[in-house]
Amino acid sequence: MNTNEKKSLFEREGFQSLAASLICILLGLLVGFLVLLCINPAGAGTAMVSILKNFLYFPRPAIALEYFGSTLVKTAPLLLCTLSILFAYKVGLFNIGASGQYTVGAGLALYLALAFRMPWFVCLIAAMIGGALLGALAGALKAYLNVNEVIAGIMLNWISLYSVNMLLTNVKESSTTYTSPLRTGNPGALIPSLGLHHLFSENRYVTIAIPLAVLIAAAVWVVMEKTRLGYELKATGLSRNAAKYAGMREKRNIILTMAIAGCLSGLGAAFLYLSGIEQWSCAQTAVPAMGFNGIAAAFLGGLHPIGSVFSSFFIQHITSGGSYVDKMVYCSQISDLISSIIIYFCSFTLFIKHCMKQYRQKRKASAGAAKPPKQAAAAASGKGGN
Repeated sequence: MNTNEKKSLFEREGFQSLAASLICILLGLLVGFLVLLCINPAGAGTAMVSILKNFLYFPRPAIALEYFGSTLVKTAPLLLCTLSILFAYKVGLFNIGASGQYTVGAGLALYLALAFRMPWFVCLIAAMIGGALLGALAGALKAYLNVNEVIAGIMLNWISLYSVNMLLTNVKESSTTYTSPLRTGNPGALIPSLGLHHLFSENRYVTIAIPLAVLIAAAVWVVMEKTRLGYELKATGLSRNAAKYAGMREKRNIILTMAIAGCLSGLGAAFLYLSGIEQWSCAQTAVPAMGFNGIAAAFLGGLHPIGSVFSSFFIQHITSGGSYVDKMVYCSQISDLISSIIIYFCSFTLFIKHCMKQYRQKRKASAGAAKPPKQAAAAASGKGGN
């Protein structure tokens, strides 16, 4: 019985996803450590420890809790971008335009907050609608013109970035390239606090966005696994022609999928910027990395909404931890490089799971071939009787 239980454990999808994710994390840390050794062997160990410790880098518990809260604040938008990637991927689409949808969501939320002094919930809705429209545009190009969603998403990323930069120039500070702070420009646009100031050492950025993001992850799982809509969307992703033959509106499903994915990305941007923790720079020339980090977090989480909660936190943890690398020993870009290496290896989870399944099948085949015919027949009849 114990042997059978062990075998059933290794064959479970959840265990394989967890094992593949841990292997990718270890490989990423190993290669990152080798890079640090090549640059400066003396400080390699300290630098890697700083990345992994993140907020624990600070010896005082009060400061550590404050920065832990900041990590959670930035995890919420990353989780929404992760869910956006995951949702589209489940339907056979690769939403690389999540960064553009995230950008549009940030632009609309901040513009309505600062230019028209709208309350936070109106800004959230605007961000969701903006992201959804941009996602629906990529979906319509895919559905009606057969334009690959990857190409459409990449082009729309840059269009979104420069459009939002021009829009938010109207609400930026006069002396800098950053938008005006919400706490002075429109406090009513700030997402309500979670009410846990004492737990996070008076960190005022910890808002209700954190539990909302987790609830949305659970809702995505319910929609994809327990509803007719989720079944139709996944069926469309598996085969558009088969879905059409079965009476499903495959073009509508593609557009709807990308619209929902865009809505999630836009909402993630609103969660970040309406917390007040960051300001948008109207001079930035690169789309936000949150959408691309969501790709790694989605695969690291085994393409499961609940797994994405933990993988998003880990990705944000090492990304934030990279800022504590000693800049006197390494250049300022080394923290981003190490974080990127770890994130890159996180994209190999599906490949590692495939290798694990292949290895398991070969072990089973070799074990079956090694048994004498009589024993194999007896074992088969015994399993049938049980």
